[in-house]
Amino acid sequence: MAGRREVPVDPGAGPEQRFAFELRKLRAEAGGLTYRVLAQRAGYGMTTLSQAAAGEQLPTLPVVLAYVAACGGDSAEWEARWKQAVDEAAPSSSEYEEGGEPPYRGLERFEPGDSGRFFGREKLSADLLDLMRRQRFAAVFGPSGSGKSSLLRASLIPALQHTQDADLRPAAIRILTPGQHPARTHARVLDPGNTKPGSPGADTFVIVDQFEEIFTLCHDPAERTSFLDLLLTARQPASRLRVLIAVRADFYGRCAEHRDLADALRDANLLVGPMSATELRAAIVKPAAAEGLTVERALTARLVEEVADAPGGLPLLSHVLLETWRRRRGKTMTLAGYQAAGGMEGAVAKTAEDIYRHFAEDQAAAARRLLLRLVAPGEGTPDTRRPADRKELEAHGRQETETDQVLEAFARARLLTLDGDTVDLAHEALLTAWPRLHGWIEQDRERLRVHRKLTEAARAWDELGCDAGAPYRGTRLATAEETFTPERQDHLTALEHTFLTTSATAHDQEERAAARTARRLRTLTVTLSVLLALAVATSLIAWQQSRISDQRRQEADGARQVTLARQLAAESANLISANSDLASLLASQTARARPPPQDTEGKGRDAGSTPPPQRRIELSNDGRSMAFSPDGTTLATAGSKDHTGRLWDTQTGRLRTKLTGQTDAVLSVAFNLYGNTLAVAGAEGGVKLWDVTAGRVRTSLPDNSAPVFSMVFSQDDNTLATAGTNEGIDLWDVDTGQRQMSITGLLDIKPSKVIGG
Repeated sequence: MAGRREVPVDPGAGPEQRFAFELRKLRAEAGGLTYRVLAQRAGYGMTTLSQAAAGEQLPTLPVVLAYVAACGGDSAEWEARWKQAVDEAAPSSSEYEEGGEPPYRGLERFEPGDSGRFFGREKLSADLLDLMRRQRFAAVFGPSGSGKSSLLRASLIPALQHTQDADLRPAAIRILTPGQHPARTHARVLDPGNTKPGSPGADTFVIVDQFEEIFTLCHDPAERTSFLDLLLTARQPASRLRVLIAVRADFYGRCAEHRDLADALRDANLLVGPMSATELRAAIVKPAAAEGLTVERALTARLVEEVADAPGGLPLLSHVLLETWRRRRGKTMTLAGYQAAGGMEGAVAKTAEDIYRHFAEDQAAAARRLLLRLVAPGEGTPDTRRPADRKELEAHGRQETETDQVLEAFARARLLTLDGDTVDLAHEALLTAWPRLHGWIEQDRERLRVHRKLTEAARAWDELGCDAGAPYRGTRLATAEETFTPERQDHLTALEHTFLTTSATAHDQEERAAARTARRLRTLTVTLSVLLALAVATSLIAWQQSRISDQRRQEADGARQVTLARQLAAESANLISANSDLASLLASQTARARPPPQDTEGKGRDAGSTPPPQRRIELSNDGRSMAFSPDGTTLATAGSKDHTGRLWDTQTGRLRTKLTGQTDAVLSVAFNLYGNTLAVAGAEGGVKLWDVTAGRVRTSLPDNSAPVFSMVFSQDDNTLATAGTNEGIDLWDVDTGQRQMSITGLLDIKPSKVIGG
């Protein structure tokens, strides 16, 4: 090989010739390695390596990478060059159109019209027909990407339409997906009376695809239950309905939340498992053969090996087959074309990235907003796709042109599906297979959750005619405003923006009204407090003045009686020798004029009077304050020397009870109206309420930190008023010992005034 000259190649003659020219140039720059040396380094034969640079066809990617590594080249750079060459060698768009419909659907599901290219699920289809023959309500479970939707549409429906089994011959077949409002949307469809004319006595078959949407899109439990009840009427033979639901396997547990649904599925479900190697080969080769194409054996073997280890990999298989078909060489689908498409894992990402990187900046931003609208973030389950109305994809304040261009580009690549006004991801595989989209979802996951709830709330508000009670309030409003700041409100639709603005406005109005009400209440409270304080203070002052007036009047009356008695006694003494009868009369009048017993001075007593028995109480303290019980049988005294209060029997003058436990000098005592409670106040502001009968403390009031010199109970005995040197009056709840109110600045109380009386 070293002595033979290579046939010259023209780099302008096409991608194959240019790529061969570049490989030869790399070998020359490496020192003109011979193919023998190159083969030793690369691990491939000399013939294989020389054909790679011959220019007749593009080599496979592994051969290219080995060739480049042996020459010391950059593998990543040459892989990109190789993929570009494969893309350029692929059929043009005009050739694609002239070739008709491709034999593969890519990420799109197979439809009933695609039954001629749907292979590999014949046994599963037969099992499904047998299940429906035995059960009026049944379910198909399978992981995402196991081909449930294509099985129902491209296999089951055509089989039902052409069955010769009278028990399975349908009057009509209806296929639906639940959506956000399944009961409202599909109630009419689930009415067997609306069937088209068919076989007499035949049932209407209802096929519910993507049944998990009752959990991911429908958030109203009542609506969900209503829809399930409609479906479950199929269990009654008189309903003339037969129902088959297709459920993603990770939602199997959610089906147990509805008791009747769980009971119906106990013996009426079919699990879609992975395809066998034989079934996979049929799914790969037979659609191509139906179009007169062949698939390289190496490609078939590679695909079977990769899909067998990829649960839920059928959408990826279908997409890479579509991209390989686009890169076919003549009538042959090659391994090189498969590798150029990005392989099983990279085909979806490559297709999506090729579209995305051709977008302008505004289109790229629109693409992100649009695609995230089509995602329902999982709550403990994988993320799911979310069909959306086309109007919902129009961002507030944005031009429709950008969105239309993005939709058209992704739909043309079969990454999105457009069904009337509904836009949807072609398959949930796109959520994980395209790293850029997956990264967006992870980055905005919390915002997406908030956004989905905002969308539902805005729609409900609109359906209620913009009811004033429907806008956001409290935490939900705060979360939405924090998430959608003015800089991020371009993610909102016009309806969502209006709803959020209305919610914020209503909240501001409610806050202002609440603030006004609070101000009025505070003003009223302050006014009432002042009035109450003034009333209490006025009552206390009036009571105090009345008591002082009564005391002074009594003292004046006593003085007058003493004076009169003394005068009568003196006259009686003067007349006793001159006029004994008149002296006796004056003596009797002296007895009548004598003052009450509390006149302890003994003045005015004379020979004509009989003094009452004297009662004297010997105080062991200084008697700074005294108080009679209401019935007059007990006298309470206070003193500062031994820090005690004492209760005396006024009939005998004996000590009845000694009240100990006060830590400071006792300055004041006061009985309540019933005489069963005595208030004792100390020099440091402490007040204790004693149970007179039991001789123990009932309640201790908090320390005033100022001496208390005067106390008085209210008429109902519920309140105790205390006054001290802090120039204020405190009102206490007798039962709880809690301060009810403090009145300050009303009295000028000094110790001298209280002590001196």
